Amino acid sequence: MPSANPSPSESAIDSRTTASGAPRAGGAGRFAGRTVSRVGFGAMQLPRLADDRKAALGVLRRAVELGVDHIDTAQFYGNGFSNDLIREAIRPEDDVLVVSKVGATPDDGPVHLRLAQRPEELRASVEDNLASLGVEQVPVVNLRRADHGPGLRAEGDQDVDLDDQLAVMTALRDEGKIGAIGLSSTTIDVLRRSLPAGIVCVQNAYSIVSREDEDMVELCRAEGIAWVPYFPLGSAFPGLPKATEEPAVLAAAERLDASPAQIALAWLLHHTPNTLLIPGTADADHLAANVAAGAIRLDEATLATLDAIPSRTGDIEIR
Repeated sequence: MPSANPSPSESAIDSRTTASGAPRAGGAGRFAGRTVSRVGFGAMQLPRLADDRKAALGVLRRAVELGVDHIDTAQFYGNGFSNDLIREAIRPEDDVLVVSKVGATPDDGPVHLRLAQRPEELRASVEDNLASLGVEQVPVVNLRRADHGPGLRAEGDQDVDLDDQLAVMTALRDEGKIGAIGLSSTTIDVLRRSLPAGIVCVQNAYSIVSREDEDMVELCRAEGIAWVPYFPLGSAFPGLPKATEEPAVLAAAERLDASPAQIALAWLLHHTPNTLLIPGTADADHLAANVAAGAIRLDEATLATLDAIPSRTGDIEIR
């Protein structure tokens, strides 16, 4: 199971390698005061392997072998399935930073998710994460808001004041149940209001074709906050742009003998040094391809061409 203890000192682990001695996937980045590989792993897809637990555990172990030491999860991923896998597959000596999130809960509706934004729901979700991960402290917990990007919108009793949410999150941190606080699906105004709480990361939908949050990326860079984009290849939602269909991405992929997805991930790593990736998959080969994207070098001419791709994001509300 993952360790909730503070990371070993920087002198104890060479920043070029993980605790297991593997080269850092994508190089070294900073997250919540420690060094991690810039290419991490998102556990959202693991419930697709609910009928093949051995394969699911194998994906997690392979991630560690490939130099991943930053895993993003949530109790609502498979109603605890992803967390349970992490508890079994990840060992304390792997020194993996496990990041979870609260603000939603599993549901039987069409999107299998409903908001859980009230302070008592946030606290209950942290307790659920502690139990399913088998730890006394979750190192980082993201507060999943409902302000921005594709996804659910808060209404009724789920439209909760930010200060009330930050109050319970900081209380949980003071109690030692969480180590640090992040934000997800949020706006730059909410981020600015939250800075006094000591925000360590922001997760928003962002990709080479969806860059409306550029000001937030720069604010995170200035404040030393990790920028951890989800939907890094654009969105699977109908009507939203896909990075892998962009002509400039396709041309770069052919020229560099890489896949379009790898080019899109490599661009994110080149764009700002505070960017960390959490591409998700339930396939070991796909995992290896995602990690390999961290080794792709984009020259100035290629970067200029990719930077010129227009951003074409529009919010989609799911109900």
